[in-house]
Amino acid sequence: MEILYLLVPLAMLLVAAMVAIFFWAVRSGQFDDMEGPAHRIIMDDDSPKKTMEESSDKENKDVAK
Repeated sequence: MEILYLLVPLAMLLVAAMVAIFFWAVRSGQFDDMEGPAHRIIMDDDSPKKTMEESSDKENKDVAK
């Protein structure tokens, strides 16, 4: 039973150290997403956007009909 007087504070110190290391890692950027931007390029929208010339050409063809 007397060992609990040693183990409980020791466990609390260990937990406090783990929490401190975790917060240090979060603040220093250890959990930043390094693969997300690379995957975002692959998942990019492949349909090209219309340019001003393409949209005006289509309007001219519609008017000519």
